Amino acid sequence: MTWDLFTSAEIDRREKGDAGAHEPEPEILPLDFARRARAAAGAKPAKAPKAKAKGRAPASRSAFDETRNEDAARAFAALQADGGFDAPDEQAVKEGMSVSEVNAAARQLMEGAFPPLWVHGEVSNFTRAKSGHCYFSLRDADAQIRCVMWRDEARRLPTQPSEGMQVRALGRLTIYEGRGEFQLVCVELEGKGEGLWKLAYDRLRTKLDAEGLTSPARKRPIPAHPSCVGIVTSSAGAALRDVVTVIRRRAPWTRIVLASARVQGEGAAQEIADAIRRMGRAACADVLIVGRGGGSVEDLWAFNEEVVARAIAESPVPVISAVGHETDFTIADLVADLRAPTPSAAAEAAVPDGAHVRRELDELRRRMVDCTRGRIENARERIFSSGLDLKDAAARSVRGRRERMAGLAGRMHALSPLSVLSRGYAVPLTPEGRLLRRAEDFAPGEAFSLRVVDGVVGCRVEEVEQEAGA
Repeated sequence: MTWDLFTSAEIDRREKGDAGAHEPEPEILPLDFARRARAAAGAKPAKAPKAKAKGRAPASRSAFDETRNEDAARAFAALQADGGFDAPDEQAVKEGMSVSEVNAAARQLMEGAFPPLWVHGEVSNFTRAKSGHCYFSLRDADAQIRCVMWRDEARRLPTQPSEGMQVRALGRLTIYEGRGEFQLVCVELEGKGEGLWKLAYDRLRTKLDAEGLTSPARKRPIPAHPSCVGIVTSSAGAALRDVVTVIRRRAPWTRIVLASARVQGEGAAQEIADAIRRMGRAACADVLIVGRGGGSVEDLWAFNEEVVARAIAESPVPVISAVGHETDFTIADLVADLRAPTPSAAAEAAVPDGAHVRRELDELRRRMVDCTRGRIENARERIFSSGLDLKDAAARSVRGRRERMAGLAGRMHALSPLSVLSRGYAVPLTPEGRLLRRAEDFAPGEAFSLRVVDGVVGCRVEEVEQEAGA
């Protein structure tokens, strides 16, 4: 397609149907549309790369010297014919165009004249509709332009840009036919400096910090000797091979369970979160490695999503994050119980070294033998000492018992009637052995016996004399 630019006189002749001889103006390559418009208005055209084409002579500025301001608009309209529109016939010119036709023609002209381009400016009035489409304006000190980003492209935004944030947008210029509004349809939106990715990272980190999910106090220790290690990563990624290789080399007795998930792209964050929760419900692993290999910020962004952070925080199994390389730092690293710089390092942190375990077992075996021997010797000494103590205790017990028996015998002897008789007393007894206690128990002429300390003396009552008052 070529662009033709005519003088006002030529335009008049074409409208009047004058087919008279005239010198045709040279063709101009489709360079910058604004440059041609300025040229049509008589302004000095901006510099542009020179194009070489056979049969095309360089454009002459003499053709524009006589163009008047009132003719610039007509010259501008004439460009429509070469922008893919058929030249209107005389009847169409007289009837004119409807508003819809004008807007449609303007849209086609605008989209055909401008390639996709980057536009930078300050974000204003950013709004995300319920449909998912985003509407905002880009402005600088002198002007602003309305922008729209459709739902499919808006899903890739890590976060909503803040008011006044400096960004640059890639899009194409168009006209919304329904309202005749000039706008930029964006397919990419990038923040200047650290950009939208850093803004989204900081916003989520502040939120999780406020909830205490990144606090060191809630981090759990990693088991020293896990029997099973769970892995959440892509089944086709190099990270899985690295982890398996390290575990097989260091602790070949350890079982490995994989919960496969996509680790980048749309929907990856939800898959990772679902895999973490699935491993928690299964309760088959003692420790969980969540990660992937290196990549760009966009590639690693799934591990900066809130859904992944909350799944890690809710996991009943201790989690080791292993995302990217040592210089990569994600939200998952902040919430996990341990951060490893690489997937290989995560595997080394998850399982012990086999050689080290063997050395520990040898040391433990030696200590057990020494401990057992020591305990046996101590038991022997305690038994011997206990035997001596038992013998002494038995002798002390016998002596004590003898002493207690002698004391009891002495007290019993003191209470015995024989003990009383030994002090010079005698006990009168009837022939039947009944004790005679009172004078009235004795009758004159009756026989009785006296029990003395060393025998019995026979006696007979000759007289009973009772004391007065007895």
